[in-house]
Amino acid sequence: MRPSQSQFLQIRELRYHVRRWPRPGAPKVVLLHGWMDVSASFQFMVDALKGDWDVYAPDWRGYGLTEWGKGDCYWFADYLADLDFLLQEISSDDPVNLVGHSLGGNVAALYAGVRPERIAKLVNLEGFGLAATKAEQAPSRYARWLKELRDAPGLRPYANFDELADRLQKGNKRLSKERADFLARHWGEEKAGKVVLRGDPAHKIVNATLYRYEEALACWREVRSPVLWVDGKESETLRRLGLDAEQHAKRRAAFRDLRFVELDGAGHMLHHDQPEALARVIEDFLGR
Repeated sequence: MRPSQSQFLQIRELRYHVRRWPRPGAPKVVLLHGWMDVSASFQFMVDALKGDWDVYAPDWRGYGLTEWGKGDCYWFADYLADLDFLLQEISSDDPVNLVGHSLGGNVAALYAGVRPERIAKLVNLEGFGLAATKAEQAPSRYARWLKELRDAPGLRPYANFDELADRLQKGNKRLSKERADFLARHWGEEKAGKVVLRGDPAHKIVNATLYRYEEALACWREVRSPVLWVDGKESETLRRLGLDAEQHAKRRAAFRDLRFVELDGAGHMLHHDQPEALARVIEDFLGR
């Protein structure tokens, strides 16, 4: 297993954790994890990389070893700002190769359109965006948000790391026992004799504002870097989001220079399911 180092940076009044698999002087690759995930989740994929890459993976605010946000909920735009400040610390001058999974893929794709000069190449792993919304949905969305602020969500405790690892395997039948044990130790931490996830429960509060598809589309159309979009062939995420194949194709078409790959034997967590195959696809793309 390739060893990583922990770095802590002061980013927008938060103590941010960045996991680094160092190769000084090698091209930089920045990995962005998804919702309720952590940076160590990319370990299997990093282990499978054949070339020399200087790899960085932050824990988003409120996840892993990064400090929790100072408010009572989380705002999506903060991820964009956090990333902008993080990249300034990681690579102040040169564009970077940016890889994002799920939530991280959505952040990466928007950022690459907002700050196109900062990105050399973009890899989007199952970052579809969300279903388009209508203005008429706003009153009920704000009302739900206010309700959830008063009735704060919690995270389920587990008896021990073995129980958490078992839960991870039940949620993903492709996950081996060895990998589940590793993830459990990074996803969870011991508190008051139990194991809980390393995440702020406030992440479960609904977004106060609606997802504005047209705005996302406008950002995607500004991306100038080559884009690799990778989906798991066995993923159910599109269906859960309420998106069909036509909508999916239209979103991919927004990127002017795109390569699309579906990974066999992989679901939504393709960096867990097929890390070796994913590493090959990414390295082939980055090395072109």
